[in-house]
Order: sequence, then C-alpha cells, then structure tokens
Amino acid sequence: MFFDAILTILVIRQIQKSEQTAIKNPKQDKMLKGAMAACIVLFCIGITKSETKHIDTLLIYSILGYLTYLVFKKKELVTAKPTLYAVIPYVAVSVLAELTSLVNEDFYSNYKSYFDDAEGFAILWVLAMAYINNRQKKALEKEKKKTQEFEKEIKITEAVKAELEVQVRERTAALTLQKEELQKTIDELKSTQAQLIQAEKMASLGELTAGIAHEIQNPLNFVNNFSEVSNELLDEMNEELDKGDFEEAKAIASDIKQNLEKINHHGKRADAIVKGMLQHSRKSSGQKEPTDINALADEYLRLSYHGLRAKDKSFNATMHTSFDNTIGNMNLIPQDMGRVLLNLFNNAFYAVTEKKQALDLEGFSSNFQGLATYQPTIWVSTKRNNSPSGDGGVIITVADNGNGIPQSVINKIFQPFFTTKPTGQGTGLGLSLSYDIVRSHGGEIKVETKEGEGTEFIILLPK
Repeated sequence: MFFDAILTILVIRQIQKSEQTAIKNPKQDKMLKGAMAACIVLFCIGITKSETKHIDTLLIYSILGYLTYLVFKKKELVTAKPTLYAVIPYVAVSVLAELTSLVNEDFYSNYKSYFDDAEGFAILWVLAMAYINNRQKKALEKEKKKTQEFEKEIKITEAVKAELEVQVRERTAALTLQKEELQKTIDELKSTQAQLIQAEKMASLGELTAGIAHEIQNPLNFVNNFSEVSNELLDEMNEELDKGDFEEAKAIASDIKQNLEKINHHGKRADAIVKGMLQHSRKSSGQKEPTDINALADEYLRLSYHGLRAKDKSFNATMHTSFDNTIGNMNLIPQDMGRVLLNLFNNAFYAVTEKKQALDLEGFSSNFQGLATYQPTIWVSTKRNNSPSGDGGVIITVADNGNGIPQSVINKIFQPFFTTKPTGQGTGLGLSLSYDIVRSHGGEIKVETKEGEGTEFIILLPK
C-alpha cells in the first residue's frame, strides 16, 4: 500500500515534468494535481485505518491505470514512459496478489512466499530501471547541452560569416574603385611617358642643329619638374592607400592629374618647337635594312661633335676611332641605331666637358705645379664578336675619360627618367630608350665605369 502510493506519486511527478518540457495542458494539469492529492489522502487513510487497506490499494491502482492510459495516449508525455515501464511489473504483481487474496485467501496464503519473491524482484526492477533511467537522463541532458552549445557556436559562426561577407563585399567594392582609379592614373602616366619619349627623340634630333636645345630647354624643364613631383605624389598616394585614407589618396590623384595636364601642355609646346626640324629629318620606317655600322657610327659621332660645337664655340675634344672593316653591313633600323649612338656620344662629350670645366675652376686642367694636363677624349670602336657566345656579331664601344658614374647609381642609369645631369640638361630617357632599341634588335648594352677616370659603354649586336 505505502510503496504503491509512493510509486504512483513518482509517476505523477514524471508526467508533470513531461508537461513542462512539452505543451502544458491546464485541464490535464488540474487532473494530475487531483490524482496527487488523492494518493496522499489514500496514503494517510491507509496509515490510520488498516481495515480499508485493500480498497485504498485498488483505488491507487485505478489512479495508476488512468495515468498509464494518459501517458500512452498523449504524445507529449512520452518522456514519462520509462518510469511506467519500471513500475508496471511491480504493479502487475501487486494487483495479482491483491486480487488473489480477495478471491481465494487460502490459495494466497499457500503461495504468499512466491508473491513476495515476485514483488521483491519487481522492486529490484524498479530500482534498477530508476538507476538506468537516471543515468540515461543525465547523458541526454549532457548531450542536449552539447547540442545547444554547438547550435550556439553555429549561430555565432553564421553571424560572423555574414559580417565577414559584408566586409568582403565592401572591401571588394573599394578595391575595385581603387583599381579603376589607379588604372586611370597609370593610363595617363603611360600617355605622358609616350609624350616624353617623343620629346626625347625630338631632343636628340635637335642636338644636330645649332640652337635647338636652347629653344626646347624651357618646356622640357617643366616636363621634368612636374614628372618628379608626380612621382613623389604617387609615393604619397601609395602610402595613403596603405593607411586606408582614400579621401587623401583621391586628393593626391587630383594633384597628379593637374601635373599631367601641365606636362601635356609643355610637351605639346616642345613638339611645336621642333616640328619644323622633324620635317627635314629622316623618318624611321621601322623596317630593318642592311646598314654599314662603321659609316653610321662615324656619321653620328661627327654630327654630335659639330652640334655641340655650334652651341658652345669653346667646346673641344679629341676623338679616336677604330673601325673593323671586315664587319660589312648589319641588318638593323639605321635611324633607331643612330639615335642610340648619338645619345652615347652626347653623354660622353658631356662627361668630358663637365670634368674639364671642373678642373678649369680649380686650375688643374693645365700644367700647374707639375700636374699633368687633362685632354677631353672620346674613343669609338667596332669589331667582330668572335667569342663562342658572340656568333660573329658586332661589338660597338664608346668610351670617355670623364668623371665616370658613381657606383651608387650605376644600377639605375637605364631606368626611365633617371638622370645624373642637372635639371633642364637631361630628361632621363636617353639611356632608357637606347636600352630598349638595342634589346629590340636582339642585342645587349653594358657599362663599365670607374669614378674619376671615365666610362665605357659596350653594345653587343647579334649577327
């Protein structure tokens, strides 16, 4: 009786917990509370009045039967089934024993020990199932907690992922805009570079006539200055872009655009000045043709010398030539190769003139206290390249005894716009264009120099 009441109360508690985890039914909850109260009342009556023991027990079993029906009928109460499975064997044995004692007291008395043993095993079953259910419940709660944490992590991950996707889209849009702006700037700089290259070509042609360098000096000064400023602004713009300051970068890009417009203006001005000269000069067809390299070198050497003499009557230098007559004709573009030679000759004459002027200021260019005199000298030579790697090509050498090139800048001399000359006296494109022309002919240009003693440029042309 007492154990039956306790088991019934336990089943009611499990059903109430199932209701809490599912949808709570007010009417059903009220009935469960009533059943709980009835069990408690019957338990108290059984303690005080033993003569009603059988009736109280049957009433408790009736309540338990109703609870069993309720659990198996209501899907939301499924979590209470393990408790019922634990108590059903005990209830079945108790009900059987109770009915037997009421129907046939003698039979019950003869076999009471069997009924007691069955009840004992049923109680052990209840305890074992309670222990197992408790462990399963803890395991389920632990797994449920892990699942909830995992779901929470998934939600956090999805939120972070969504935020990152937004940031990536924003960053991609910003980078796309930045790329477009930079591409526009690069296109403008390429256009300006092309104009400056054309200005350099015109300048080299202008070296052949008296006074042309003086006339184009002023616009080229503007071009050089604005190019240098634009280059510095580009470095500043890259720094601002690295910092993420796009507004400042846009402002700098606007300044660069203004500089490019000024460069364009002065480039066009220089173009107008020498346009008449270009009409009288030979135009390159871009086609290679058999050319006497010795005659070409000699012609441009003399043109360079006389052009400089026309601008400065005090200019003078000694020229030594050594041409290999066995070379024959070379298949090349004569106007382009002539531009290369003219640039090297002009640079050589400039180097020896600069050294002589410096020594004149110090009084060391002539005999002074036993010091040897300095004589500006240019050496030009051609010879067949009979080395294993030369393949019978040609080596052209242009050397001078000027001040030489500082080792700190020797690796930069073929870079566009780099020059060691003062502002207004060099565009920094001469050696760069010469390098490109020689490479386009499949050749190579090298430089050997020693500070204070002179420089030697070596052109290697294939057969």
